[in-house]
Amino acid sequence: MIVNAIPEGWEVIYQQAHGVLAAQLAYQLKPELQCRYWVETVIAIANHDNRQKTWRGKDGLTPAGAPADFTLLPTTLEQAQALMHAVRFQSRWVAMLTSMHMSYLYESQRGQQKGINLFLDEQQALQKECRQGLGVSQKEAAQAYAIMQWCDRLSLILCRHELPADERALEITQGPDGETYFVKRLQNTSVNVEPWPFSAPQLQVQVEYRVLEQLQFKNDAGLAKALHQAEAQSLEWLLKSS
Repeated sequence: MIVNAIPEGWEVIYQQAHGVLAAQLAYQLKPELQCRYWVETVIAIANHDNRQKTWRGKDGLTPAGAPADFTLLPTTLEQAQALMHAVRFQSRWVAMLTSMHMSYLYESQRGQQKGINLFLDEQQALQKECRQGLGVSQKEAAQAYAIMQWCDRLSLILCRHELPADERALEITQGPDGETYFVKRLQNTSVNVEPWPFSAPQLQVQVEYRVLEQLQFKNDAGLAKALHQAEAQSLEWLLKSS
């Protein structure tokens, strides 16, 4: 979950919903920023945070009993392994991009556990197998993955309300063209990305969220019940070129 503190309590965005927002951003990119297997790329972006770990006790809570933002939780291989098992049934391209994302997330943990080492080695082998089978170079695969990273990062910036005040620009990351992109909130509350990467001069994107007025929970079951009962609402952003 992405958890933001708000006056009413907690604003909760499921990570799967964040993935849908990332896919919305990818879908609107200019053709020259797209890559081969474009539909599969958008699917991979939408699915990249799926297969979340099943809560068993207090997995979704901080020690104080508050809903836990994903950054406060320890990383485990459970979600990564489940996700990689699922995407292999979609396509080699989806599996390759998702596997590259797993390498990006977990490579820094190499050497900590045998299980992590084995998982990372499996990803390297899978990526090579997919590239060879698809006739894709490492450079082309890296450019395609850069799209996923870029959309993921911008979606997180929006979902976590990280846009600075006073029209200050925030770096997103490098795009597939090697350009570094920046985002800022304008005085009229619309959002500008520079250089402008989208086909249309403006676009509307949104993500679903839920508000929890209860600040603390005894266990995951209580949190899950409150989330289930909370009304789904939408955060919306108008992105405009300068």
